[in-house]
Amino acid sequence: MVTAVRSAWREVPPSHVRRFAALALDEVPALAEDILREIRRQFPQLPLMPDEFGESRALVGIRQSLEHFVEHMTAGLDGPHVHPQVFQEFGRGEGIQGRSLDALQAIYRLGVKLAWRRLAEIGQQVAIPAPAMYELAESGFEYLDGLVAESVRGYAEAAARQAGERLRLQRRLMEQLFASRGGGRPRPGRTGPAGPFSTLAERAARIGWPLPERVAVAVLLRPAREAVAPAVAADVLLDMESERPRMVVPEPDAPGRRELLARAAAGWSGAIGPAVPLLDAAKSLRWAGAAVDLMERGLLPAGELLQCTEHTEALVLLPPEELIEDLTRRRLAPLTRCGPTHARRLAETLLAWLETRGGAPEVAARLGVHPQTVRYRLRQIRELWGGEVDDPDRRFELELVLRARRLRGELG
Repeated sequence: MVTAVRSAWREVPPSHVRRFAALALDEVPALAEDILREIRRQFPQLPLMPDEFGESRALVGIRQSLEHFVEHMTAGLDGPHVHPQVFQEFGRGEGIQGRSLDALQAIYRLGVKLAWRRLAEIGQQVAIPAPAMYELAESGFEYLDGLVAESVRGYAEAAARQAGERLRLQRRLMEQLFASRGGGRPRPGRTGPAGPFSTLAERAARIGWPLPERVAVAVLLRPAREAVAPAVAADVLLDMESERPRMVVPEPDAPGRRELLARAAAGWSGAIGPAVPLLDAAKSLRWAGAAVDLMERGLLPAGELLQCTEHTEALVLLPPEELIEDLTRRRLAPLTRCGPTHARRLAETLLAWLETRGGAPEVAARLGVHPQTVRYRLRQIRELWGGEVDDPDRRFELELVLRARRLRGELG
């Protein structure tokens, strides 16, 4: 069996409650003025914005909150509190100005303290019992919590709106960077518009992004649709709206930058392109995208943020697939006369010889076979290619196509 909680306020005679409420409502206009005056004395930085009728919004909010609380008190402290919408506006204003809610909450507490001091005097005047006044005080603090909650809601709405606007401006800045065709910074002392750089500078200033001398662009692969975005530094531009998220990293060669990026992108796969001048960001993006393409084909390792500059051979040899395949077909045509296994062994031996330019012992050590086996294979290579293996251009092309095959995993 649940025992109902006894309410001291409800035991106050209705006539006393009505008298208390009437006196309190009569005091509201003057009390609101006194509260605002004291708030301005203690918080002189508080901006006083007028409403559409020219009256201070702060004064209106104080007056409305006092009236609403008295109405709630008259109803026996039952039901939910009704909070003036203007307190959402107060929170929204703090968010727009980039301030925290600490000062606003301190102002609210001061207002409640001053209001309670006057309500306590009225309670004595009407002979409201002390237990009932204690209960009224508790309700007052609940009302304060509600005012704070309204302001927090407005603050969150402003923060979300500002964040959305910043992301929109950031994406526009990134798109312009990727559409640039180079050109560098304007020359020192030059006056007048500086083409794409001038527009970039304007858009960057709107989001507080200092234009760097050099950037690197990263392209990412989502580990899952709901994956949490990388926790990059504030100066890194991040676009999570693209199918493949993209990052613009300023001054990528700065000390510690690579380690910070690796930690921020933990759990993500992707590649970061080479460092380039600011207006050449599209070039870095192109290489990063090419590396991610190879990742998706299983030709580059996934599970981390790769540096394109560490995989130059793969990026140069693998993306131009049609050209490399055509060159491979022509230069390795002699191997079609051999069986698949023997052809692969001859190809591995030829590549080892081209890379070492050594004799049979050096090639044998590289391949892990007997030198006599290498001599036998090298004689066969001479028979198949003839003088082509002595021509510098043919040797270069042979090494090129054989390295490409090794990168694809077709050779050991």
